[in-house]
Amino acid sequence: MAERYEIRFSGAGGQGLITAGIILAEAAAIVEGKYAVQSQSYGPEARGGASKSEVIISDAPIDYPKATIVDACLAMTQESADKYANGIKAGGLLLLDSDFVKKDPQGDFKIIKMPIMRTAKEDLGREIVANVVALGAMIALTGAVSFEAGEKAVLAKVPEAFTDLNKKAFSLGYEKVKALL
Repeated sequence: MAERYEIRFSGAGGQGLITAGIILAEAAAIVEGKYAVQSQSYGPEARGGASKSEVIISDAPIDYPKATIVDACLAMTQESADKYANGIKAGGLLLLDSDFVKKDPQGDFKIIKMPIMRTAKEDLGREIVANVVALGAMIALTGAVSFEAGEKAVLAKVPEAFTDLNKKAFSLGYEKVKALL
């Protein structure tokens, strides 16, 4: 049977989590040569409403492009935690932004907390790269792709003027979660 790994990024619309999912799928498919698919959904609000991006990575063709049993989930807001931290498999992982998710979802999964938005703002001076911090954290947490593949996919996606900032954001998220494990 093929190895299938499902990751869900969730938060508020405008936080860049759909982009983070796309980058992860590209890291898996383009850089590492795996099969990958990304899907997304968001509320009718342009910004602020709950949104999610799901990535499925497999070593064989993917027959169903939606997450069914999530291996790892990120929730950046309380609303997204309440709405999307479901369907996580027993023993799975849930990464929460500790500043914005105050009520932990219940389930048979491991919860890891990190101040993702604050890390982007205080350590890098730019909240806009919180999605890249979160992506680095999720890759460190899951090992779904290598650090190198994630970094390469991030740098291929961002404008050249912002490569250093995004490289630092990715590394920071990765290292901070590694320190928590």
